[in-house]
Amino acid sequence: MDPAWLAAAVFLLLWQCAGCTRAGKEWTYAVEMPLPSWMGVAGLPWQYSAVQLHLHWGNGIGVATGSEHTIDGQGASAELHVVHYNSELFANMSQAKTQGNGLAVLGVLIEAGSETNHAYAQIFNYLGRIRYAGQRVAIPAFDVQTLLPRDLSRYFRYNGSLTTPPCYQSVLWTVFAEKVKISHYQLLKLETVLYSSRSTAPTEPIPMQDNYRATQPLNHRPVLSSFIPVSVKIYTDGEISAIVIGSLCGCIGLAVIVWFVVKTIRSTSSWDVLPSVRPPPQSRTKDVAKNLKQDMALKTTSDLGKKEEAAPQPEP
Repeated sequence: MDPAWLAAAVFLLLWQCAGCTRAGKEWTYAVEMPLPSWMGVAGLPWQYSAVQLHLHWGNGIGVATGSEHTIDGQGASAELHVVHYNSELFANMSQAKTQGNGLAVLGVLIEAGSETNHAYAQIFNYLGRIRYAGQRVAIPAFDVQTLLPRDLSRYFRYNGSLTTPPCYQSVLWTVFAEKVKISHYQLLKLETVLYSSRSTAPTEPIPMQDNYRATQPLNHRPVLSSFIPVSVKIYTDGEISAIVIGSLCGCIGLAVIVWFVVKTIRSTSSWDVLPSVRPPPQSRTKDVAKNLKQDMALKTTSDLGKKEEAAPQPEP
């Protein structure tokens, strides 16, 4: 991805989407910033020229509610769309949006953090001047590319539709994997400052909130990625604490079991409980005397036998 954008003098306005209704009433779809046609995006099959950018957001109740895309099932608090039309094949946006590959839209998921995003501040600081539908205000020039993530090499791409009626199937979507962070205060301003009615409306102004389309089924559309996605489980602080405590308890339990087994083996070993069957040792002196006495008795008996054999028999 190589967005060929430069700084430009632009203006903001609120616009109403024809045919977009909620509860039977027309509602303001987005805050829009028109872009000059000489801006474009490179690296696509055709030449696409910039038309406008706009934002979608929720109502502050759901932290990760307000984006029109999800990554690994996780949404974001808001989403930025930068819209281009195929200027190589079509004369204008009106012709391109009804044809396949007529549009190319860059999607940036936005989440709330602790630090102020100065690039988005160049837009949010002027929201108070266009609180009602149809109003517009000029803002100083700035580099539009600063609104995008730092890493433009990691993205998803698929053929889809516009997210507003009549939802033409004409968009080549590019959704960046890296999210952009804005401060909680900036998100609160986006969700509460604008109204979906005109300043001349006789009724109470209606806050412009939840101006996003819920995530739709893929319907067997292939989603390509510029990198190999790796699903990583992100644990919360509570889950990490539970894992650490569980691991410590497991180690302590294992140590107790090992100690108990070793103690049991030692207490029931054969050299501690089996009776001794070995005869008591006898004095070597007694053995020698006994053997000597037996030898002497045998010798004496043997000598007597020899004397009897040697004695002459008397003549008759």
